[in-house]
Amino acid sequence: MTAPPSTTYRLEHAWVAGAAGADEVRSDVLVGVADGRIVSVDEAGAGRARPGPAAVRLPGLTLPGFANGHSHAFHRALRGRTQRGQGSFWTWREQMYDLAGRLDPDTYRTLATAVFREMAAAGWTAVGEFHYLHHQPDGTRYGEPNVMAEALVEAARDAGVRLALLDTCYLSAGLAPDGSPLAVEGVQRRFSDGTAEAWQERTDELTAELGGDVVVGAALHSVRAVPLRDMRLVAEWADRFETPLHVHLSEQVAENEQCLAAYGRTPTEVLDEAGALTDRTTAVHATHLTGTDVGRLGAAGGAVCFCPTTERDLGDGIGPSRELAAAGAHLTVGSDSHAVVDPFEEMRAVELDERLRARARGHREAAELLRAGTLAGHRSLGFGDAGRIAVGARADLVTVDLTTPRTAGGGATAETAVYAATAADVRHVVSGGRVVFDGDHESVGRALDAAVAAAWGDR
Repeated sequence: MTAPPSTTYRLEHAWVAGAAGADEVRSDVLVGVADGRIVSVDEAGAGRARPGPAAVRLPGLTLPGFANGHSHAFHRALRGRTQRGQGSFWTWREQMYDLAGRLDPDTYRTLATAVFREMAAAGWTAVGEFHYLHHQPDGTRYGEPNVMAEALVEAARDAGVRLALLDTCYLSAGLAPDGSPLAVEGVQRRFSDGTAEAWQERTDELTAELGGDVVVGAALHSVRAVPLRDMRLVAEWADRFETPLHVHLSEQVAENEQCLAAYGRTPTEVLDEAGALTDRTTAVHATHLTGTDVGRLGAAGGAVCFCPTTERDLGDGIGPSRELAAAGAHLTVGSDSHAVVDPFEEMRAVELDERLRARARGHREAAELLRAGTLAGHRSLGFGDAGRIAVGARADLVTVDLTTPRTAGGGATAETAVYAATAADVRHVVSGGRVVFDGDHESVGRALDAAVAAAWGDR
């Protein structure tokens, strides 16, 4: 699925950048694409040249590509398995560890390719992969220390999804009451580099190896998995390279309790002390926060990535999205464990979950949620030139069918996209000028079925 270097698309309806900076839906829009960028955006009206016969007509509502702000690609193989019976985040984690211990570079690449293609078919054109599956199951390094990261890079390139590889520092199994780190055990050994210095050395090599199409960012797995001293070193690395820094934050009450016992401070306060809260930081989940935590995250000017379908699947809770946005944090969304891969569901769930929490409706407009899923999400991953249909932006176009049982009757509006559409309504996706999906959802499913079976060793 390719497109020539220069293509003109005739969009029946499109959510395009407006003159005053606000995006709005326009009809009969011609978008010129060359070398992966949008080079022209012409709307219907007097004096506009008629498009030539080679113009590609896309009926429906075309949106900018979505950015999946938080992903663990291999978790996709857990779908349909971890939903059985009762339990908690911690029992779910044991099943995740079982899967993590089975993967090698080949099965990891095969699974990630299928998952990234599922994302592309849903409208995600960029992904932040929170990568901690670094080493062999016993913790020893592969002969090529970054072979697992390279598997993800190759998978993203094959699928046509832009990758922010968030190389994750994971050093301890938790915190003792005195603040000392607990030794990693079992499959956790393959997550750990041993020290922050060793993590930095390996990540430096990875940065040097990769080309310009991949952002190499940093990640702290969590406050409980990285001691304070090491947090500082990772934060300094991210500052030096001016790259994104992501972190799981206050996802579980138990995490907060462990941190308070060890440090006498909340995880947010510890991150701030470590210099890890900046405008390039993305806090993932941010579910169980104090008012002080919300203020610090807002003052930093970074992002908070909500993953509602995973948070509800795991029973995590509902984070304070309204307060965080009011404090100055930029909201983004991700599919995390891929219990669901659907940007529309993640966007609307941010608002709908807030309605349940506040018992009131209408906390943010549909356009705000679209910006969270597009412009803000891309910026949090280091792709500041993506997320809008505007001249100079990366040519990412996602076309939604407006005639399906879900979307029919709603009209070409932001509200129809956010509150009615699903990934199944996506008919055409262009990522960086390349056609990466042309409506064949069934082939995506077949590839996933084979990849998940291979990951579990079923075939």
